[in-house]
Amino acid sequence: MRAVYERRRLSIPVGRYARIDPFTLCSTHEREEGMASLFRSEGVASLTGLRILDVGCGQGAMMRQLLEYGAAPELLVGLDLLEEKVSGAQRLAPHLQAICGSADSLPFPDSSFDLVLQFTLFTSILNQEVKSAMAAEMTRVLAPGGRILWYDFSFNNPRNPDVRGIGKREIRGLFPGLPMKIRRVTLAPPIGRAVAPFSTVLYWLLSRVRPLCTHLLCLLRKPGQGAG
Repeated sequence: MRAVYERRRLSIPVGRYARIDPFTLCSTHEREEGMASLFRSEGVASLTGLRILDVGCGQGAMMRQLLEYGAAPELLVGLDLLEEKVSGAQRLAPHLQAICGSADSLPFPDSSFDLVLQFTLFTSILNQEVKSAMAAEMTRVLAPGGRILWYDFSFNNPRNPDVRGIGKREIRGLFPGLPMKIRRVTLAPPIGRAVAPFSTVLYWLLSRVRPLCTHLLCLLRKPGQGAG
């Protein structure tokens, strides 16, 4: 995994995922709109008081965004395999807890969290047993009534053999018994990167053509009573 991420880091143009990049800005807003819609559909008006874990937190971008949804810094934890990512998260937000660890063996007791996130992590794992172990760990540390927020692409990238798309059927197989709500989001990057610099309106219109979208945004709920 470390070697894969290092190859990816060296191959990605500088600034590709910077917030100022037109496609990154448009796709981030599009994803956030879908996330808010899923929360509303579950009656979640705020993340206040929820214990939250971001699995594969990187440099903590999602952790910082969740603060705007009412998440309490002391209840928010990020975990990443790469030490340099964790160091970056700690540098950018010293008041948030980011730790180094592996997603297939989470260092937390059962039912420790009310919300567990994974954003574009599972598609980088090609070993099915590891993916299953990661999903089982996320479910284990999730409290009854808690939710998993999933965002990842569902199609293979022919230019990147180190990733593999994950569709609806596989997500359901990874989290058996967890009811799931799904949104298809993120205009296909080759289209989005061509359109976004010239027209955010055209980007928005094309992103509503769901067959043109490449990612799945899912909210799964663990049966039982828990946080609202």
